[in-house]
Amino acid sequence: MKKLISVVLALCVLAFSAIPAFAVSFNDGKEALDAQFVFGEGPKADGNSIDYRFFSPVKDGDTTKYPLVVWLHGMSDGTKDGVQISKSNISYWTSEEFQSRFINGGAFIMAARSREEKGDCWSNNMIEPLKAAIDTFIAENIENIDLTRIYVGGYSMGGKMTFKMAIAYPEMFAAAFPICPAWSPSVELLANLADMPVWITSAKADPLVNYFLGVTPTWEKLTGISNVPETLRLSSLTKVCYEDGKRTSSSHHAWFAVNHDMFSNENGDYPYMSTVDGNGNEVTLTYPDGMISWLSSHTSDYNGEASVGKGNLENASATDSLIGITSIIEFFKGLFNTIKALFALI
Repeated sequence: MKKLISVVLALCVLAFSAIPAFAVSFNDGKEALDAQFVFGEGPKADGNSIDYRFFSPVKDGDTTKYPLVVWLHGMSDGTKDGVQISKSNISYWTSEEFQSRFINGGAFIMAARSREEKGDCWSNNMIEPLKAAIDTFIAENIENIDLTRIYVGGYSMGGKMTFKMAIAYPEMFAAAFPICPAWSPSVELLANLADMPVWITSAKADPLVNYFLGVTPTWEKLTGISNVPETLRLSSLTKVCYEDGKRTSSSHHAWFAVNHDMFSNENGDYPYMSTVDGNGNEVTLTYPDGMISWLSSHTSDYNGEASVGKGNLENASATDSLIGITSIIEFFKGLFNTIKALFALI
């Protein structure tokens, strides 16, 4: 009898451990939120594979269709499994409070990892492996993923990869949110995003991804080709802070604003931030309608059909401009504005 009871208890533990946590609050702390992520790994494609951590909103017996958010880390935040979670606050999006902001009351969060231990941070070699991992993850969770609500976002080199994936496979993603993206794609490549909502977030004094030489030209090219400029957004930060108002260690860390859904811990406007749409109109963010609400408002016609190779980047040059300098005048104008923004911090 004792053995039977032990077996039953063990089975119960296994059963309940397979069910993700659903009521972890933002107030429970980051470690509790980080602990909700589960390890996964994609198949090999183009000679490489990637691993990832994911959060599932699915309850036992749940048949609800949820959005999928693909999250891409920056350089040095993919050196080993789990760092892509611990080095950013994307786990905030798994909190009970933030999950409730998604349509249908939740979303899958897939935090992919470029294998930086092999010296690769989201190069073109990672495009097909990342797509293969997403495709496999969708297939494994097809009963609960809304194919029309797949979103991609990331910061720095992950912002670069956000643009790459959106350009390569625009049919898959309903919206993209690159943060301080370390790449300024050409007009020809951005033309693939003519019908896609895109929200860029960056700090004006970013020391690594120049706002005036890189982000501004990208925004101007994007608004120039967009068929849906009213859905585009650019959030510019004069200072970068955590949600409690404390300054981050670098103005490059704009992703902390996004990770807190563009609001402070007092549920007011995120400090030192202004937002415009693709028509140049000022956008006022009213709590709780931030990034999550914006993502949830956009859908695609994606039906799960598999793409081939690197999609629209199959034959594209990998040497597209990082900072988007088109003339010496633009360079010095951007340099002047950068120095002015840095003095504003003093």
